[in-house]
Amino acid sequence: MNDQETHMHFALCLDNAGYEVSLELGKLYRVVTDSQAEEHGYIRIIDESGEDYAYSIERFYQLTLPEPVEQTLLLAMA
Repeated sequence: MNDQETHMHFALCLDNAGYEVSLELGKLYRVVTDSQAEEHGYIRIIDESGEDYAYSIERFYQLTLPEPVEQTLLLAMA
């Protein structure tokens, strides 16, 4: 397993146009791995509803964070 696979990933919302209720501009969201969505240019995230939905990948900037930072974010999001 490589380093990227061992960590959760997060994405920063850069564009919430048309999804103002579901996405907050500038907010960090947890990414759910979905290779089928990625093949079609989408990213699956846990949005403001608390559920995971696919959005255009162009709306987000994906981040890989150090494990302690990710763990802190996951605790804060729980």
